[in-house]
Amino acid sequence: MTVFERPKPELLPGKIAALLRDHYGLTGEIAPLVSERDQNARVRTPKGDFVLKIANAAEDRNVLELQNAVLKHIAHVDPRLGVPRLVPARDGADLFEHAEGAACHAVRLLTYLPGNLYSKVEQTPRLGASLGTFTGRLSRALQGFGHPATHRPDFMWNHDEAIKVKPWLADIADASKRELTERIFARYETRALPKLPALRAAVIHQDANDNNILVGADGTTVTGLIDFGDLCFGRQINELAITLAYALLDKEDLYAHARPLIAAYAREMPLLAEEADVLFDLVAVRLAASVCISSHRAKQFPENDYLLISQKPAFALLDRLDKTNPAFLAAVAREAAGLDPVGSHGTVVGWLRDNVPDRAPLLDFDLDASPRMLLRLEDGAPGMEHAGDRAAFGTWLDKRMAETGARYAIGLWGENRTVYKGDQFRTPASPEWRSQHLGLDLFVAAGTPVLAPLAGTVLSVADNDIPYDYGPTVMLEHEAGEGGPKFWTLYGHLARETLTRVKPGQVITAGERIGSIGAAEENGGWLPHLHFQIITDRLGQSGEFPGVGQPSLWPVWSKIAPDPNLILKLAPESFREDATPPDVLLERRRKVLGPSLSISYQKKLKIVRGRGAYLYDHTGRAFLDCVNNICHVGHAHPHVVEALARQAEILNTNTRYLHDNILDYAERLAAKFATPLSVVYMVCSGSEANELALRMAHTVTGRRDTVVVDWGYHGNTQGLIDVSPYKFNRKGGKGKPGYVEIADLPDPYRLDAGLDRARVGAAGFG
Repeated sequence: MTVFERPKPELLPGKIAALLRDHYGLTGEIAPLVSERDQNARVRTPKGDFVLKIANAAEDRNVLELQNAVLKHIAHVDPRLGVPRLVPARDGADLFEHAEGAACHAVRLLTYLPGNLYSKVEQTPRLGASLGTFTGRLSRALQGFGHPATHRPDFMWNHDEAIKVKPWLADIADASKRELTERIFARYETRALPKLPALRAAVIHQDANDNNILVGADGTTVTGLIDFGDLCFGRQINELAITLAYALLDKEDLYAHARPLIAAYAREMPLLAEEADVLFDLVAVRLAASVCISSHRAKQFPENDYLLISQKPAFALLDRLDKTNPAFLAAVAREAAGLDPVGSHGTVVGWLRDNVPDRAPLLDFDLDASPRMLLRLEDGAPGMEHAGDRAAFGTWLDKRMAETGARYAIGLWGENRTVYKGDQFRTPASPEWRSQHLGLDLFVAAGTPVLAPLAGTVLSVADNDIPYDYGPTVMLEHEAGEGGPKFWTLYGHLARETLTRVKPGQVITAGERIGSIGAAEENGGWLPHLHFQIITDRLGQSGEFPGVGQPSLWPVWSKIAPDPNLILKLAPESFREDATPPDVLLERRRKVLGPSLSISYQKKLKIVRGRGAYLYDHTGRAFLDCVNNICHVGHAHPHVVEALARQAEILNTNTRYLHDNILDYAERLAAKFATPLSVVYMVCSGSEANELALRMAHTVTGRRDTVVVDWGYHGNTQGLIDVSPYKFNRKGGKGKPGYVEIADLPDPYRLDAGLDRARVGAAGFG
């Protein structure tokens, strides 16, 4: 006969008082406590409060000795942890037998833990975090504990053996709930059960439900845990899973309550990635096992209403877990535990960052060199007052692009937008809508060809043909280096012609056309644009994949869908608004800089950065630099920058003092000179160098006569302006001085052209 079939003990108060007096020397006020199968009583005495536990006659004595042993162990390894302490009887025994009629009951005395039941207080995320801390400490404390009685393969609450109660599915009366529970078991059998043998094992409490947890008077701190009757040897992660299963009952936002609890637990008892992967599957199967067990026992004992008391919230939570992608729940668990949400994320991102400098174009024009504008789609951004009217917004955007001369507009990765109105953006596990953008948008004309920036294989081609969705969508599969992890790129809002242009399994080369930009009527109702996204974990999906995520879960989503600019490599200025654009700077310049300083181009350029052969303006547009005459090895050459910084940290002075560096440098330079040149003069600019050269020539020859090439420019000192036709023969110039003779620009086919030698000789230059 099991403990559920044998009646619970019902000793009268007088008998309980006698047991306390005879075995423990205690007297006091006795009050009954609720228990399903045992008889428990609280005892208030001058020596403190205690709990007398009178076990069901069918209770296994080995299990009771196990409970005593674990309480002693915890008292030794973590004496401040809030669990009951075992009180020995007068003869030193931890347990004694009491016969009551034909039944024999084991009796024990424990200290009483004060506090409110978790089920009776407001269950906030902060309180959940405290529960995680407490349970993590418990798991850590039990690491060194072992006992033969913990091996209970036939115990129906042994979470490692949850699959054994699956036959009781038939006892769930409601067909839809039975089918729901069956799906949960199927998910468990696929995702978790095969992995259990490889996971860490330990002795676990297994029953941190809201009626076994105590909360302090502040309402925010878990202070105690009672009822060690379900102790069992099993997978370590089961402790957290069972705790979560009860803690998430009746919670509107599962993520808001689960993440702090998991994080707090993991700080005390770090999780392994393999454990986090199956955590929510174990949560769900605990609830599935619970409703199976309660349904089975309710069928056996129809008069016991207690057996079905928790089924309604359990089925509600099961339904929400069933509707939530299990792979995403695994990523949430890993992130909350302080692990990488996607194990391959770092490798993929590192490879994209370091090994894709020469990617093929995404569209059929050069994104780097083309003018662009930033288009913000968050609330309050310019133009968003028209967001509810697609035609009006399109007119506004066309006007803005014409004003700025933009070839395309950029929509930001990571931007939080409220323009997503379809039900597909709701989430079953949380009231929070998905609204934070996981891709990068490029607004261009419908029909613009879309190319593959990387070689890959077509994973899927699908038409997500509902309002606010992608419309035609292509996903390509790639490899992060030979033998590296797979990742994917997604191309959404394409034209319908794309659906027949490429097909799953097709190998695509970098730069190959895969589709074109769709018009509003075929792309989900949006203005023509490309949604481009990187995916490091498909979460088991293909054809369609979330393009936006919940803002509160950005630490997870941003690892699943990292910055698409890892591939596009657009200049960072492309993604931020400049507070001082060219017109603002031009006005400031007029006030503080002399008007003789010319500024190039009809449309003024604000150049903010140089890199290699390119200059970048404030919008991130790249310009091939064919004008500057300063940087001979490219802008921001790392070797030059490092050398400048290294020297600036040491010394910046002049030749009045002796120093090794200047001599080392001069000797290296002189070694490259043709004979008999051997002396170096250090100057600070080209103007200084040319002035010095003229001074040396004047000194050596005693003459000032100079031949210069027409349009030549030699420096900005007066002496050099006088020998620079580019200056003295242009606006503001005073013409050439008498000692200067101008030679025409050389003709590469007639090397002697451009110089009247007779005229030069007659002038005394010969």
